[in-house]
Amino acid sequence: MVRPTQQLHPAREPAPLLPAATVLLLRDSPEGLEVLMTRRSAKASFAPGAYVFPGGRIEASDAAAQAVATRRPAQGDRQLTESVAAVRECFEELGVLLARHTDGRPVGADILATMDRSTTSAIALADQCTARGLLLATDGVYTLAHWITDRDLPKRFDVPFLVARMPEGQEPSADESEQFEPCWVRPADALERHKAGSFFMIFPTVRTLERLAPFATVDAVLDACSQRPGGEGPLWTSCPRAGLLRGKEARYMEHEFPFGELAMVCPDGQIVHELGWQSEAPVALLKNLRRLTAPNPGAMTGPGTNSYIVGDAASGYIVIDPGPNDPAHIERLHQATSGDIRQIVCTHSHADHSPGAAPLQALCASKPPIFGLASLPTARPASYFVPERALQDGERLQLKDDQGNTHTLRAIHTPGHAANHLCLVLEEDGLLFSGDHVLNGSTTVIDPPDGNMNAYLDSLDRLDAACADGDVRFILPAHGHVLGEARAAIAHLKAHRLKREAKIAAAMQKLPQGTPEDWLPIAYDDVPERMWPVAARSLAAHVERIRQLGESR
Repeated sequence: MVRPTQQLHPAREPAPLLPAATVLLLRDSPEGLEVLMTRRSAKASFAPGAYVFPGGRIEASDAAAQAVATRRPAQGDRQLTESVAAVRECFEELGVLLARHTDGRPVGADILATMDRSTTSAIALADQCTARGLLLATDGVYTLAHWITDRDLPKRFDVPFLVARMPEGQEPSADESEQFEPCWVRPADALERHKAGSFFMIFPTVRTLERLAPFATVDAVLDACSQRPGGEGPLWTSCPRAGLLRGKEARYMEHEFPFGELAMVCPDGQIVHELGWQSEAPVALLKNLRRLTAPNPGAMTGPGTNSYIVGDAASGYIVIDPGPNDPAHIERLHQATSGDIRQIVCTHSHADHSPGAAPLQALCASKPPIFGLASLPTARPASYFVPERALQDGERLQLKDDQGNTHTLRAIHTPGHAANHLCLVLEEDGLLFSGDHVLNGSTTVIDPPDGNMNAYLDSLDRLDAACADGDVRFILPAHGHVLGEARAAIAHLKAHRLKREAKIAAAMQKLPQGTPEDWLPIAYDDVPERMWPVAARSLAAHVERIRQLGESR
Protein backbone atom coordinates (compact mmCIF):
# COMPACT_ATOMS: atom_id res chain seq x y z
CA MET A 1 0.00 0.00 0.00
CA VAL A 2 1.44 3.37 -1.03
CA ARG A 3 2.19 5.55 1.97
CA PRO A 4 -0.16 8.58 2.05
CA THR A 5 2.89 10.75 2.77
CA GLN A 6 4.28 9.85 -0.65
CA GLN A 7 1.18 10.77 -2.65
CA LEU A 8 1.63 13.77 -4.92
CA HIS A 9 -1.92 15.04 -4.53
CA PRO A 10 -3.75 15.64 -1.24
CA ALA A 11 -6.49 13.18 -0.36
CA ARG A 12 -10.04 14.22 -1.08
CA GLU A 13 -13.40 12.53 -0.84
CA PRO A 14 -15.14 12.04 -4.21
CA ALA A 15 -18.78 13.06 -4.48
CA PRO A 16 -21.22 10.51 -3.03
CA LEU A 17 -22.83 7.98 -5.35
CA LEU A 18 -26.51 8.30 -6.22
CA PRO A 19 -28.43 5.16 -7.23
CA ALA A 20 -29.83 5.28 -10.77
CA ALA A 21 -30.81 2.94 -13.60
CA THR A 22 -30.90 3.18 -17.37
CA VAL A 23 -32.29 0.85 -20.01
CA LEU A 24 -31.25 0.15 -23.57
CA LEU A 25 -34.35 -0.60 -25.61
CA LEU A 26 -33.33 -2.83 -28.52
CA ARG A 27 -34.94 -3.91 -31.77
CA ASP A 28 -33.94 -5.90 -34.83
CA SER A 29 -34.01 -4.15 -38.20
CA PRO A 30 -33.00 -5.07 -41.77
CA GLU A 31 -29.77 -3.13 -41.15
CA GLY A 32 -29.04 -4.96 -37.90
CA LEU A 33 -29.42 -4.38 -34.18
CA GLU A 34 -30.68 -0.91 -33.21
CA VAL A 35 -30.90 0.89 -29.86
CA LEU A 36 -33.21 3.72 -28.84
CA MET A 37 -31.44 6.92 -27.81
CA THR A 38 -32.55 10.44 -26.92
CA ARG A 39 -30.88 13.82 -26.48
CA ARG A 40 -30.75 15.23 -22.96
CA SER A 41 -31.83 18.76 -22.23
CA ALA A 42 -29.15 21.39 -22.71
CA LYS A 43 -30.04 22.59 -19.20
CA ALA A 44 -29.58 19.19 -17.53
CA SER A 45 -27.27 19.14 -14.51
CA PHE A 46 -25.57 15.99 -15.77
CA ALA A 47 -24.38 15.40 -19.35
CA PRO A 48 -26.34 18.31 -20.89
CA GLY A 49 -26.97 17.89 -24.61
CA ALA A 50 -25.66 14.32 -24.69
CA TYR A 51 -27.37 11.44 -26.47
CA VAL A 52 -28.22 8.84 -23.84
CA PHE A 53 -30.43 5.87 -23.04
CA PRO A 54 -33.60 6.61 -21.01
CA GLY A 55 -33.19 6.37 -17.26
CA GLY A 56 -32.84 8.26 -14.01
CA ARG A 57 -32.67 8.08 -10.23
CA ILE A 58 -33.85 5.03 -8.31
CA GLU A 59 -36.54 6.10 -5.86
CA ALA A 60 -37.69 4.45 -2.63
CA SER A 61 -41.06 3.77 -4.23
CA ASP A 62 -39.46 1.60 -6.93
CA ALA A 63 -38.93 -1.20 -4.43
CA ALA A 64 -42.48 -0.81 -3.14
CA ALA A 65 -43.91 -1.26 -6.67
CA GLN A 66 -42.75 -4.84 -7.00
CA ALA A 67 -46.33 -6.04 -6.47
CA VAL A 68 -47.05 -5.37 -10.15
CA ALA A 69 -43.59 -6.42 -11.36
CA THR A 70 -42.89 -9.80 -12.93
CA ARG A 71 -39.77 -11.66 -11.92
CA ARG A 72 -37.50 -14.33 -13.38
CA PRO A 73 -36.28 -17.04 -10.99
CA ALA A 74 -32.74 -15.64 -11.25
CA GLN A 75 -33.82 -12.03 -10.70
CA GLY A 76 -32.94 -10.79 -7.22
CA ASP A 77 -34.70 -8.03 -5.29
CA ARG A 78 -32.10 -5.41 -6.15
CA GLN A 79 -32.15 -6.23 -9.84
CA LEU A 80 -35.95 -6.14 -9.81
CA THR A 81 -35.98 -2.73 -8.13
CA GLU A 82 -33.50 -1.42 -10.72
CA SER A 83 -35.72 -2.80 -13.48
CA VAL A 84 -38.82 -1.10 -12.02
CA ALA A 85 -36.95 2.22 -11.89
CA ALA A 86 -35.80 1.86 -15.49
CA VAL A 87 -39.32 0.94 -16.69
CA ARG A 88 -40.79 3.93 -14.82
CA GLU A 89 -38.22 6.37 -16.23
CA CYS A 90 -38.67 4.97 -19.72
CA PHE A 91 -42.43 5.54 -19.51
CA GLU A 92 -42.05 9.07 -18.13
CA GLU A 93 -39.42 10.18 -20.62
CA LEU A 94 -40.47 8.35 -23.80
CA GLY A 95 -44.01 7.06 -23.24
CA VAL A 96 -42.81 3.48 -23.78
CA LEU A 97 -44.23 1.07 -21.20
CA LEU A 98 -42.65 -2.33 -20.69
CA ALA A 99 -45.81 -4.09 -19.50
CA ARG A 100 -48.45 -6.62 -20.54
CA HIS A 101 -51.96 -7.61 -19.57
CA THR A 102 -52.29 -10.24 -16.87
CA ASP A 103 -53.36 -12.69 -19.58
CA GLY A 104 -50.15 -12.02 -21.50
CA ARG A 105 -51.55 -9.69 -24.19
CA PRO A 106 -49.29 -6.77 -25.17
CA VAL A 107 -50.18 -3.24 -24.18
CA GLY A 108 -51.66 -1.34 -27.11
CA ALA A 109 -51.71 2.34 -27.96
CA ASP A 110 -55.33 2.59 -26.82
CA ILE A 111 -54.39 1.65 -23.26
CA LEU A 112 -51.32 3.88 -23.24
CA ALA A 113 -53.47 6.83 -24.32
CA THR A 114 -55.44 6.56 -21.07
CA MET A 115 -52.38 6.62 -18.83
CA ASP A 116 -50.67 9.60 -17.21
CA ARG A 117 -46.95 9.44 -17.99
CA SER A 118 -46.17 12.57 -15.97
CA THR A 119 -46.26 10.55 -12.76
CA THR A 120 -43.06 10.71 -10.73
CA SER A 121 -43.79 7.74 -8.50
CA ALA A 122 -43.56 4.02 -9.12
CA ILE A 123 -46.52 3.62 -6.74
CA ALA A 124 -48.62 5.90 -8.94
CA LEU A 125 -47.54 3.90 -12.00
CA ALA A 126 -48.36 0.66 -10.19
CA ASP A 127 -51.83 1.97 -9.35
CA GLN A 128 -52.46 2.80 -13.01
CA CYS A 129 -51.29 -0.66 -14.03
CA THR A 130 -53.50 -2.36 -11.43
CA ALA A 131 -56.53 -0.40 -12.59
CA ARG A 132 -55.98 -1.62 -16.15
CA GLY A 133 -55.00 -5.18 -15.36
CA LEU A 134 -51.36 -4.70 -16.35
CA LEU A 135 -48.10 -6.14 -15.02
CA LEU A 136 -44.70 -4.56 -15.56
CA ALA A 137 -42.66 -6.79 -17.90
CA THR A 138 -39.58 -6.58 -15.69
CA ASP A 139 -38.89 -10.27 -16.21
CA GLY A 140 -37.70 -9.31 -19.69
CA VAL A 141 -35.20 -6.72 -18.40
CA TYR A 142 -31.59 -7.94 -18.06
CA THR A 143 -28.41 -6.40 -16.70
CA LEU A 144 -25.84 -5.60 -19.38
CA ALA A 145 -23.30 -3.53 -17.47
CA HIS A 146 -22.62 -1.70 -14.23
CA TRP A 147 -21.15 1.79 -14.47
CA ILE A 148 -19.98 3.95 -11.59
CA THR A 149 -19.41 7.59 -12.45
CA ASP A 150 -15.76 8.70 -12.51
CA ARG A 151 -14.29 9.98 -9.23
CA ASP A 152 -13.48 13.42 -10.64
CA LEU A 153 -17.04 14.47 -11.44
CA PRO A 154 -19.08 16.62 -9.04
CA LYS A 155 -22.21 14.51 -9.53
CA ARG A 156 -21.81 10.72 -9.45
CA PHE A 157 -24.14 7.80 -10.06
CA ASP A 158 -24.10 4.06 -9.45
CA VAL A 159 -25.91 2.81 -12.53
CA PRO A 160 -26.86 -0.60 -13.91
CA PHE A 161 -27.20 -0.45 -17.69
CA LEU A 162 -30.17 -2.71 -18.41
CA VAL A 163 -31.39 -4.12 -21.73
CA ALA A 164 -34.86 -5.07 -22.94
CA ARG A 165 -36.67 -5.69 -26.21
CA MET A 166 -38.76 -2.79 -27.50
CA PRO A 167 -42.46 -3.64 -27.05
CA GLU A 168 -44.34 -4.20 -30.29
CA GLY A 169 -46.96 -1.64 -31.29
CA GLN A 170 -45.48 1.26 -29.30
CA GLU A 171 -43.73 4.37 -30.56
CA PRO A 172 -41.39 6.54 -28.47
CA SER A 173 -42.39 10.11 -27.83
CA ALA A 174 -40.02 12.37 -25.88
CA ASP A 175 -41.33 14.35 -22.91
CA GLU A 176 -39.73 17.48 -24.42
CA SER A 177 -38.59 18.42 -20.92
CA GLU A 178 -35.78 16.06 -19.95
CA GLN A 179 -35.43 14.20 -23.25
CA PHE A 180 -35.66 15.22 -26.89
CA GLU A 181 -35.38 13.68 -30.36
CA PRO A 182 -35.77 9.94 -29.76
CA CYS A 183 -34.05 8.00 -32.51
CA TRP A 184 -33.21 4.43 -33.43
CA VAL A 185 -29.59 3.94 -34.33
CA ARG A 186 -27.17 1.11 -34.96
CA PRO A 187 -24.38 1.17 -32.33
CA ALA A 188 -21.68 1.42 -35.01
CA ASP A 189 -23.46 4.35 -36.66
CA ALA A 190 -23.83 6.19 -33.35
CA LEU A 191 -20.11 5.75 -32.73
CA GLU A 192 -19.24 7.07 -36.19
CA ARG A 193 -21.48 10.10 -35.75
CA HIS A 194 -19.97 10.75 -32.33
CA LYS A 195 -16.48 10.57 -33.80
CA ALA A 196 -17.53 13.06 -36.50
CA GLY A 197 -18.78 15.47 -33.82
CA SER A 198 -22.50 15.35 -34.66
CA PHE A 199 -23.75 12.97 -31.95
CA PHE A 200 -22.25 13.87 -28.57
CA MET A 201 -22.10 11.05 -26.03
CA ILE A 202 -20.40 10.66 -22.67
CA PHE A 203 -17.75 8.04 -21.98
CA PRO A 204 -19.92 5.20 -20.54
CA THR A 205 -22.36 5.51 -23.44
CA VAL A 206 -19.56 5.29 -25.97
CA ARG A 207 -17.95 2.28 -24.31
CA THR A 208 -21.30 0.52 -23.94
CA LEU A 209 -22.06 0.97 -27.63
CA GLU A 210 -18.59 -0.33 -28.47
CA ARG A 211 -19.37 -3.53 -26.54
CA LEU A 212 -22.85 -3.72 -28.08
CA ALA A 213 -21.76 -3.23 -31.70
CA PRO A 214 -20.60 -6.83 -32.35
CA PHE A 215 -24.03 -8.29 -31.49
CA ALA A 216 -26.19 -9.08 -34.52
CA THR A 217 -29.60 -9.47 -32.88
CA VAL A 218 -31.60 -8.65 -29.78
CA ASP A 219 -31.70 -12.35 -28.89
CA ALA A 220 -27.89 -12.48 -28.96
CA VAL A 221 -27.66 -9.62 -26.44
CA LEU A 222 -30.30 -11.05 -24.11
CA ASP A 223 -28.74 -14.51 -24.30
CA ALA A 224 -25.33 -13.09 -23.35
CA CYS A 225 -26.86 -11.37 -20.32
CA SER A 226 -29.02 -14.27 -19.18
CA GLN A 227 -26.42 -17.00 -19.74
CA ARG A 228 -23.39 -15.29 -18.27
CA PRO A 229 -20.93 -17.75 -16.68
CA GLY A 230 -21.46 -17.64 -12.95
CA GLY A 231 -25.08 -16.53 -13.16
CA GLU A 232 -26.88 -13.32 -13.99
CA GLY A 233 -25.07 -10.07 -13.49
CA PRO A 234 -23.28 -7.36 -15.47
CA LEU A 235 -21.05 -8.42 -18.34
CA TRP A 236 -18.63 -5.77 -17.07
CA THR A 237 -18.31 -3.28 -14.22
CA SER A 238 -16.32 -0.07 -14.48
CA CYS A 239 -15.53 3.11 -12.61
CA PRO A 240 -13.30 4.89 -15.16
CA ARG A 241 -10.35 7.13 -14.42
CA ALA A 242 -9.22 10.26 -16.23
CA GLY A 243 -5.84 11.79 -16.96
CA LEU A 244 -4.24 14.12 -19.44
CA LEU A 245 -2.95 12.93 -22.79
CA ARG A 246 -0.94 15.62 -24.55
CA GLY A 247 -2.75 18.15 -22.38
CA LYS A 248 -6.29 16.93 -23.14
CA GLU A 249 -8.62 14.99 -20.87
CA ALA A 250 -8.75 11.26 -21.59
CA ARG A 251 -10.71 8.53 -19.79
CA TYR A 252 -9.90 4.86 -19.38
CA MET A 253 -11.53 1.65 -18.17
CA GLU A 254 -9.88 -0.88 -15.88
CA HIS A 255 -8.53 -3.05 -18.70
CA GLU A 256 -6.87 -0.17 -20.54
CA PHE A 257 -3.14 0.43 -20.21
CA PRO A 258 -3.06 3.79 -18.31
CA PHE A 259 -5.69 2.85 -15.70
CA GLY A 260 -3.28 1.41 -13.11
CA GLU A 261 -1.00 4.42 -13.30
CA LEU A 262 -3.89 6.81 -12.71
CA ALA A 263 -5.01 4.68 -9.75
CA MET A 264 -1.57 4.99 -8.18
CA VAL A 265 -0.81 8.64 -8.92
CA CYS A 266 -4.33 10.08 -8.50
CA PRO A 267 -6.30 7.58 -6.39
CA ASP A 268 -9.06 10.09 -5.65
CA GLY A 269 -9.60 10.97 -9.31
CA GLN A 270 -7.91 14.32 -9.77
CA ILE A 271 -7.29 14.99 -13.48
CA VAL A 272 -3.72 16.24 -13.21
CA HIS A 273 -1.45 13.41 -14.42
CA GLU A 274 0.06 13.60 -17.91
CA LEU A 275 0.12 10.20 -19.61
CA GLY A 276 2.07 11.13 -22.73
CA TRP A 277 5.53 9.59 -22.88
CA GLN A 278 8.26 11.93 -21.70
CA SER A 279 11.96 11.58 -22.45
CA GLU A 280 13.02 15.17 -21.82
CA ALA A 281 12.25 15.33 -18.10
CA PRO A 282 11.24 12.84 -15.40
CA VAL A 283 7.54 12.22 -14.75
CA ALA A 284 6.62 12.31 -11.06
CA LEU A 285 4.63 9.26 -9.96
CA LEU A 286 5.01 9.68 -6.18
CA LYS A 287 7.05 12.05 -4.04
CA ASN A 288 9.74 9.39 -3.81
CA LEU A 289 9.40 8.03 -7.34
CA ARG A 290 9.96 9.41 -10.82
CA ARG A 291 10.18 7.81 -14.26
CA LEU A 292 12.35 8.93 -17.14
CA THR A 293 11.73 7.05 -20.38
CA ALA A 294 14.72 6.59 -22.66
CA PRO A 295 14.29 7.88 -26.22
CA ASN A 296 14.46 4.37 -27.71
CA PRO A 297 10.90 3.52 -28.79
CA GLY A 298 10.41 0.54 -31.05
CA ALA A 299 8.69 -2.78 -31.65
CA MET A 300 10.65 -4.42 -28.82
CA THR A 301 10.77 -1.47 -26.41
CA GLY A 302 7.31 0.06 -26.85
CA PRO A 303 7.45 3.76 -25.89
CA GLY A 304 11.02 3.25 -24.60
CA THR A 305 12.87 1.84 -21.61
CA ASN A 306 11.69 3.21 -18.26
CA SER A 307 14.42 4.33 -15.88
CA TYR A 308 13.08 4.74 -12.35
CA ILE A 309 14.44 7.18 -9.78
CA VAL A 310 13.63 6.14 -6.20
CA GLY A 311 14.19 8.47 -3.23
CA ASP A 312 14.23 12.19 -2.62
CA ALA A 313 16.61 15.06 -1.98
CA ALA A 314 16.81 14.22 1.72
CA SER A 315 17.67 10.54 1.27
CA GLY A 316 19.54 10.49 -2.02
CA TYR A 317 18.52 8.27 -4.92
CA ILE A 318 18.61 4.78 -6.37
CA VAL A 319 18.37 4.55 -10.16
CA ILE A 320 16.79 1.37 -11.54
CA ASP A 321 17.65 0.44 -15.15
CA PRO A 322 19.66 3.43 -16.42
CA GLY A 323 18.89 2.16 -19.91
CA PRO A 324 20.92 2.20 -23.12
CA ASN A 325 24.18 4.10 -23.46
CA ASP A 326 22.43 7.26 -24.60
CA PRO A 327 24.46 10.27 -23.41
CA ALA A 328 21.49 12.65 -23.34
CA HIS A 329 19.34 10.22 -21.34
CA ILE A 330 22.17 9.54 -18.90
CA GLU A 331 22.79 13.25 -18.44
CA ARG A 332 19.09 13.80 -17.69
CA LEU A 333 19.21 11.10 -15.00
CA HIS A 334 22.26 12.82 -13.51
CA GLN A 335 20.59 16.22 -13.52
CA ALA A 336 17.32 14.87 -12.08
CA THR A 337 19.18 13.50 -9.07
CA SER A 338 21.64 16.40 -8.76
CA GLY A 339 24.27 13.69 -8.95
CA ASP A 340 23.28 12.33 -5.52
CA ILE A 341 22.88 8.73 -6.66
CA ARG A 342 23.64 6.19 -3.93
CA GLN A 343 23.11 2.97 -5.93
CA ILE A 344 22.48 1.93 -9.52
CA VAL A 345 20.54 -1.31 -10.13
CA CYS A 346 20.09 -3.17 -13.42
CA THR A 347 17.22 -5.65 -13.57
CA HIS A 348 19.08 -7.60 -16.27
CA SER A 349 21.78 -7.32 -18.86
CA HIS A 350 19.89 -6.58 -22.09
CA ALA A 351 21.15 -3.73 -24.23
CA ASP A 352 18.28 -1.38 -23.42
CA HIS A 353 18.72 -1.76 -19.64
CA SER A 354 22.30 -2.02 -18.42
CA PRO A 355 24.74 -0.19 -20.76
CA GLY A 356 23.89 3.19 -19.22
CA ALA A 357 25.05 2.10 -15.76
CA ALA A 358 28.80 2.71 -16.12
CA PRO A 359 28.46 6.11 -17.89
CA LEU A 360 25.98 7.27 -15.24
CA GLN A 361 28.33 6.15 -12.47
CA ALA A 362 31.16 8.08 -14.11
CA LEU A 363 29.15 11.33 -13.95
CA CYS A 364 28.64 11.02 -10.18
CA ALA A 365 31.37 12.26 -7.86
CA SER A 366 30.52 9.57 -5.30
CA LYS A 367 30.85 6.75 -7.88
CA PRO A 368 27.77 4.83 -6.67
CA PRO A 369 28.06 1.03 -6.82
CA ILE A 370 26.36 -0.83 -9.67
CA PHE A 371 24.20 -3.77 -8.53
CA GLY A 372 22.63 -6.62 -10.46
CA LEU A 373 23.46 -10.11 -11.64
CA ALA A 374 26.16 -11.02 -14.12
CA SER A 375 25.09 -12.27 -17.54
CA LEU A 376 25.69 -15.97 -18.14
CA PRO A 377 27.53 -17.51 -21.11
CA THR A 378 24.11 -18.20 -22.65
CA ALA A 379 23.49 -14.45 -23.10
CA ARG A 380 23.88 -12.80 -26.49
CA PRO A 381 27.12 -10.81 -26.93
CA ALA A 382 25.26 -7.48 -26.84
CA SER A 383 23.91 -8.42 -23.39
CA TYR A 384 27.25 -8.87 -21.64
CA PHE A 385 27.10 -7.30 -18.19
CA VAL A 386 29.00 -7.74 -14.93
CA PRO A 387 27.86 -5.65 -11.94
CA GLU A 388 30.27 -4.37 -9.33
CA ARG A 389 28.37 -6.42 -6.80
CA ALA A 390 25.78 -9.15 -7.22
CA LEU A 391 22.46 -8.65 -5.48
CA GLN A 392 21.57 -11.71 -3.44
CA ASP A 393 18.01 -13.02 -3.57
CA GLY A 394 16.13 -11.23 -0.76
CA GLU A 395 18.90 -8.65 -0.23
CA ARG A 396 17.79 -5.13 0.63
CA LEU A 397 19.09 -1.75 -0.53
CA GLN A 398 18.01 1.13 1.67
CA LEU A 399 17.88 4.90 1.53
CA LYS A 400 17.36 6.80 4.78
CA ASP A 401 17.13 10.49 5.59
CA ASP A 402 17.93 12.33 8.82
CA GLN A 403 14.31 12.08 9.96
CA GLY A 404 14.33 8.28 9.81
CA ASN A 405 12.25 8.00 6.64
CA THR A 406 13.29 4.99 4.60
CA HIS A 407 12.93 3.61 1.07
CA THR A 408 13.83 -0.07 0.97
CA LEU A 409 14.28 -2.12 -2.21
CA ARG A 410 14.29 -5.92 -1.87
CA ALA A 411 15.68 -8.06 -4.67
CA ILE A 412 13.84 -11.08 -6.06
CA HIS A 413 15.68 -13.33 -8.50
CA THR A 414 13.36 -13.96 -11.47
CA PRO A 415 15.14 -15.85 -14.28
CA GLY A 416 13.12 -16.57 -17.40
CA HIS A 417 13.24 -13.58 -19.71
CA ALA A 418 16.97 -13.56 -19.05
CA ALA A 419 19.00 -15.88 -16.88
CA ASN A 420 20.22 -12.94 -14.77
CA HIS A 421 16.88 -11.15 -14.42
CA LEU A 422 15.77 -9.75 -11.06
CA CYS A 423 12.85 -7.69 -9.82
CA LEU A 424 12.67 -5.26 -6.91
CA VAL A 425 10.00 -4.54 -4.31
CA LEU A 426 9.81 -1.09 -2.71
CA GLU A 427 8.65 -2.44 0.61
CA GLU A 428 7.31 0.69 2.32
CA ASP A 429 4.98 1.50 -0.63
CA GLY A 430 4.13 -1.94 -1.95
CA LEU A 431 5.53 -1.41 -5.44
CA LEU A 432 7.05 -4.05 -7.72
CA PHE A 433 9.67 -2.98 -10.27
CA SER A 434 9.31 -5.82 -12.76
CA GLY A 435 11.95 -5.06 -15.39
CA ASP A 436 10.97 -7.04 -18.48
CA HIS A 437 9.40 -9.91 -16.56
CA VAL A 438 5.96 -8.23 -16.53
CA LEU A 439 5.15 -5.57 -19.13
CA ASN A 440 2.13 -3.36 -19.79
CA GLY A 441 0.69 -3.79 -23.26
CA SER A 442 2.67 -6.80 -24.42
CA THR A 443 4.16 -10.09 -23.29
CA THR A 444 7.89 -10.36 -22.84
CA VAL A 445 10.00 -12.48 -25.18
CA ILE A 446 11.49 -15.69 -23.80
CA ASP A 447 14.54 -16.30 -26.00
CA PRO A 448 16.45 -19.56 -25.42
CA PRO A 449 19.03 -20.45 -24.36
CA ASP A 450 19.33 -17.47 -22.00
CA GLY A 451 15.54 -17.36 -21.71
CA ASN A 452 13.72 -20.33 -20.26
CA MET A 453 9.95 -20.85 -20.10
CA ASN A 454 9.96 -23.11 -17.06
CA ALA A 455 12.03 -20.59 -15.14
CA TYR A 456 9.80 -17.75 -16.36
CA LEU A 457 6.58 -19.38 -15.14
CA ASP A 458 8.19 -20.32 -11.83
CA SER A 459 9.34 -16.73 -11.40
CA LEU A 460 5.80 -15.49 -11.99
CA ASP A 461 4.73 -17.66 -9.06
CA ARG A 462 7.51 -16.14 -6.94
CA LEU A 463 6.32 -12.64 -7.81
CA ASP A 464 2.73 -13.54 -6.98
CA ALA A 465 3.84 -14.80 -3.56
CA ALA A 466 5.90 -11.64 -3.00
CA CYS A 467 2.90 -9.47 -3.87
CA ALA A 468 0.69 -11.41 -1.47
CA ASP A 469 3.20 -11.20 1.36
CA GLY A 470 4.10 -7.55 0.84
CA ASP A 471 0.67 -6.04 0.07
CA VAL A 472 1.94 -5.10 -3.38
CA ARG A 473 -0.77 -3.55 -5.54
CA PHE A 474 1.16 -1.84 -8.35
CA ILE A 475 3.71 -3.09 -10.89
CA LEU A 476 6.15 -0.69 -12.51
CA PRO A 477 7.43 -2.31 -15.71
CA ALA A 478 10.46 -1.39 -17.76
CA HIS A 479 8.15 -0.70 -20.72
CA GLY A 480 4.69 0.84 -20.48
CA HIS A 481 2.53 2.46 -17.84
CA VAL A 482 2.14 1.33 -14.23
CA LEU A 483 -0.04 -1.76 -13.83
CA GLY A 484 -2.65 -1.88 -11.08
CA GLU A 485 -3.97 -4.94 -9.22
CA ALA A 486 -0.60 -6.67 -9.31
CA ARG A 487 -1.70 -10.21 -8.49
CA ALA A 488 -4.51 -10.14 -11.05
CA ALA A 489 -2.05 -8.90 -13.68
CA ILE A 490 0.38 -11.72 -12.88
CA ALA A 491 -2.40 -14.32 -12.96
CA HIS A 492 -3.63 -13.00 -16.30
CA LEU A 493 -0.12 -13.12 -17.73
CA LYS A 494 0.44 -16.71 -16.61
CA ALA A 495 -2.93 -17.79 -18.01
CA HIS A 496 -2.06 -16.12 -21.31
CA ARG A 497 1.25 -17.97 -21.48
CA LEU A 498 -0.35 -21.34 -20.76
CA LYS A 499 -3.11 -20.67 -23.31
CA ARG A 500 -0.46 -19.92 -25.93
CA GLU A 501 1.40 -23.04 -24.94
CA ALA A 502 -1.78 -25.08 -25.47
CA LYS A 503 -2.08 -23.66 -29.00
CA ILE A 504 1.54 -24.56 -29.72
CA ALA A 505 1.02 -28.08 -28.38
CA ALA A 506 -2.06 -28.43 -30.59
CA ALA A 507 -0.06 -27.27 -33.63
CA MET A 508 2.65 -29.80 -32.82
CA GLN A 509 0.04 -32.58 -32.59
CA LYS A 510 -1.55 -31.49 -35.86
CA LEU A 511 1.82 -31.51 -37.66
CA PRO A 512 3.91 -34.06 -35.73
CA GLN A 513 6.59 -34.06 -38.43
CA GLY A 514 6.55 -30.29 -38.72
CA THR A 515 9.13 -27.71 -37.74
CA PRO A 516 8.81 -24.57 -35.62
CA GLU A 517 8.40 -22.66 -38.89
CA ASP A 518 5.35 -24.84 -39.65
CA TRP A 519 3.83 -24.47 -36.18
CA LEU A 520 4.30 -20.70 -35.90
CA PRO A 521 1.45 -19.59 -38.25
CA ILE A 522 -0.97 -21.95 -36.50
CA ALA A 523 -0.06 -21.08 -32.92
CA TYR A 524 0.24 -17.34 -33.53
CA ASP A 525 -2.62 -16.86 -36.00
CA ASP A 526 -3.95 -14.06 -33.79
CA VAL A 527 -0.67 -12.11 -33.91
CA PRO A 528 0.28 -9.78 -36.81
CA GLU A 529 2.61 -11.55 -39.22
CA ARG A 530 5.20 -8.78 -38.88
CA MET A 531 5.68 -9.93 -35.26
CA TRP A 532 6.21 -13.61 -36.09
CA PRO A 533 10.02 -13.42 -36.14
CA VAL A 534 9.87 -12.21 -32.52
CA ALA A 535 7.15 -14.70 -31.60
CA ALA A 536 9.35 -17.50 -32.98
CA ARG A 537 11.74 -17.03 -30.05
CA SER A 538 9.03 -17.58 -27.44
CA LEU A 539 7.65 -20.47 -29.50
CA ALA A 540 11.05 -22.14 -29.24
CA ALA A 541 10.95 -21.72 -25.45
CA HIS A 542 7.47 -23.23 -25.29
CA VAL A 543 8.48 -26.15 -27.53
CA GLU A 544 11.45 -26.85 -25.25
CA ARG A 545 9.14 -26.88 -22.21
CA ILE A 546 6.48 -29.03 -23.94
CA ARG A 547 9.08 -31.62 -24.85
CA GLN A 548 10.50 -31.61 -21.34
CA LEU A 549 7.04 -32.10 -19.87
CA GLY A 550 6.41 -34.94 -22.31
CA GLU A 551 9.62 -36.69 -21.29
CA SER A 552 8.75 -36.40 -17.60
CA ARG A 553 5.33 -38.07 -17.98
